[in-house]
Amino acid sequence: MLDQYEKLNKIRRKVYVEVAKMAYEGGDFKRIEELPYKICNEEFEDESIFLERAIVAERLRLAVGLNPHKASDNKPVSEGILDAATTDIYYEAPLMNVIDFACNACPKESYFVTNVCEGCLANPCKNVCPKGAISIVNGKSQINQDLCIHCGKCASVCPYGAIIHRQRPCEKACGINAIESDENGKAKINYDKCVSCGMCSVNCPFGAIQDKSQIFQTILAIKSETPVYAIIAPAFIGQFGPKLNLKTIDDAMSQLGFSGVYEVSIGADLCTVEEAKDFLEEVPSKLKFMGTSCCPAWSKMAKQQFPEYKSNISMALTPMVLTARLVKKEHPNSKVVFIGPCTAKKLEAQRKSVRSDVDFVLTFEELLGMFKAKEVDFNTLKESPLRNETSADGRGFAVANGVAGAVVNAIKRLEPTRDIKIVGAQGLDNCKKMLKDATLGKYDGYLLEGMACPYGCISGAGTINSPIKTKALIGLSQKETPIKNTLDSKYTDLVGKLD
Repeated sequence: MLDQYEKLNKIRRKVYVEVAKMAYEGGDFKRIEELPYKICNEEFEDESIFLERAIVAERLRLAVGLNPHKASDNKPVSEGILDAATTDIYYEAPLMNVIDFACNACPKESYFVTNVCEGCLANPCKNVCPKGAISIVNGKSQINQDLCIHCGKCASVCPYGAIIHRQRPCEKACGINAIESDENGKAKINYDKCVSCGMCSVNCPFGAIQDKSQIFQTILAIKSETPVYAIIAPAFIGQFGPKLNLKTIDDAMSQLGFSGVYEVSIGADLCTVEEAKDFLEEVPSKLKFMGTSCCPAWSKMAKQQFPEYKSNISMALTPMVLTARLVKKEHPNSKVVFIGPCTAKKLEAQRKSVRSDVDFVLTFEELLGMFKAKEVDFNTLKESPLRNETSADGRGFAVANGVAGAVVNAIKRLEPTRDIKIVGAQGLDNCKKMLKDATLGKYDGYLLEGMACPYGCISGAGTINSPIKTKALIGLSQKETPIKNTLDSKYTDLVGKLD
C-alpha cells in the first residue's frame, strides 16, 4: 500500500526522522515528549489532531523500541527511554504491536447484501446457500450472520454483484489467521501464530499496527567508538531513486557514520551453493522435497504449521547471517546492521544462533529516516568503483523465484544432467497451500521457494519503492553484473566455513 496510504507513510517516516535526529543530537532524550506536537501540526483537522498526537506518541515509543501504552495508561511518552538508550541490542517483545486507540474496530468478516440487490425471481443466492442463511425480505435478499459460514457461494452466483465480502484489511492481509479481536472488537495479534511478516501493518488504513524499530540504538552505536558496518539486502537496488545506487552507497552510508558497507548478495551466493549441495544430497534419497530458507516468515510458518516436515526446509544459513559472519570475521570487534525490506528479519536476528552476528536490523524506511535526519543529498554523492563482487543470481534473491532460480543454475553447473523442478509461492496463504500440496505428494522431488510477501522481498513491509519498478531495476542490475552464476563468486571458497 505504498501509494494508496501516502498520508500514513508520511507520518510514519516523520517519526523515524525525528527519532533519528534525537539519537544523533544526543542530550536529554526525554524531549521525546515534544515530538508529537512537532510531527502533528497544520496537516490535521482540529477535531482529529489531539487523537493523532496521542497515536504518534505511541509510534514514537515503538520507534525507540518500547512497548506502546494503552489508552487507559496515564504515563509519559518518555517512560523507559533511558533503558532503551543503549548501544547494545534492546528488545521488548512483542515485535508487532496494535496501538489500541488507533484501531477502528473494523467489522468482522461477513458477506453483506448491498442496495444493488434487484430482488430477482430466481434467487440464486438463496438456492446455493448450504446453511439456509439467506431469506427474502420485502423482495430483497438478507443474510443471517448467525447462520452464515462465509463460504462465498452466494456472492459468486449473484448476477448483479450485489453481495460483497467484507473483511478487515489487516485480517485479509494476514495469510496465517493471526489477527483476532479483543473484547472491544479491536484487532489483536495471536503471537503463537504471528511470524512478523508485517503485512497487517502496511495494509491497515488507520496505521494502528506497527513493528518496533532499532533505529535509536543503531545510531547510538554508530556514535560510539565501536565500528559499525552495514550489510545491505539485494532489494536495496532502486529503493531510494537513481542517485543512490551501488556506486554511491559507500559515500551515503559514510555520511551516516557507518564504517563500511557489504552487499548481502555475498551471503546469497554462499546460501545458494549450500542449498544446491543440500538438494543434491538430500532429494529425493532422504527428503521428498526441499524448501528454501532465506525468508524467515515463510520458514517459521512452515515449521510451526507443518512440524513433521521441518527438516524439509533447508538448514542453510540465510544470506543475512552468512554476510554478517563474514563481516565479524574480517572485523572482529565491530557491530553489524542488516538493512533490508523485511520486518521478520528483526526476529530472526534475535535467535540465539544469530544474535552474536547481527546486532541490529533496520528497514529501508528506517534508513530513509536516517538519511533525512542527516540531510544527506543524494545528488552530491561521490561514486566509488562499481561493486562486482557478487553474482547476478545472488542479486536476484530479492525477486520472487530468484532464490530457486539461483539454486537451479548452481545445480546445473554441479550436475548438468540433473533435471530440477521448482515451484514458488508468494503470500503466506499461498505458501501454506503449496506446502500442504507438497506433503500430499504433489511436489515430490521439487525445490520449493516460499516468500511471505507478494512479488518477494521487493514488497516487504519496510520497502519504499513500487515492487514493479524495483523488479525492473534489479533485472537491469543483473544484466550489468559480469558474474552471473553464484559458483563464480570470489566468496564461494567460504562455503561451509562460516557456520
